[in-house]
Amino acid sequence: MTETPRGRAQGRKRVAGGQDHEVRYEAKKEGVAKDAVKKSVKKVGNSRTKVEADLEKKI
Repeated sequence: MTETPRGRAQGRKRVAGGQDHEVRYEAKKEGVAKDAVKKSVKKVGNSRTKVEADLEKKI
């Protein structure tokens, strides 16, 4: 894991469903609505690979 300038670990393997910027990024990347990303996070958890796999099934 990489570190931020403050020395904190940076978790790029997670999608924080409550963080609007992360939801927007994932929605744009996958070409789906923000609501679809939020529902997917609720359904499969916040693992980025699981969320992306779930969104691929919906397309």
